[in-house]
Amino acid sequence: MNRFWLLSVGLALVLCSSVETFAAETLEGTYRLVAATRTIVATGEVEDSFGKNPVGYIIYGKERRMMVLIVRSDRPRLTFATMNDTQRTALFDSMAAYSGTYDFDGKTVIHHIDASWNGILTGTDAVRSVRREGNRVILSTGAIPTPTDGKISTSELVWERVDADVRP
Repeated sequence: MNRFWLLSVGLALVLCSSVETFAAETLEGTYRLVAATRTIVATGEVEDSFGKNPVGYIIYGKERRMMVLIVRSDRPRLTFATMNDTQRTALFDSMAAYSGTYDFDGKTVIHHIDASWNGILTGTDAVRSVRREGNRVILSTGAIPTPTDGKISTSELVWERVDADVRP
């Protein structure tokens, strides 16, 4: 009986630690963008990628699909009736969006992009290092050319988990 009890307790501890490890290695959920910065490697200059108060969400589903939408908060409010081509271009240039599948190993997430707002990213993989701080997930890139100006930069996006019952 004593041996059976020890075996049961040992098994329970292994199962509990496995559940905690699995929970720590999942990204499932919806996150709101808190900050998006890039650091230009040559100068060390840090700038806000989507302005001071970017607006965005990233969703990681348990079926391993993901979607992300990011826009600048200072975008003009326009109407379809009055919008011209210059304004459309400015709106397009002030956003990023894509979807696809993802793989996550606890430290790195790879977004396998199957649709993107600009078409350029469609069919590519976006690799991000993942760091956690409480209910925040920080995604960062290695040094790569920035699509907007070609400067070699690293990027960091800070995402905060969204509670389903709380509206922004």
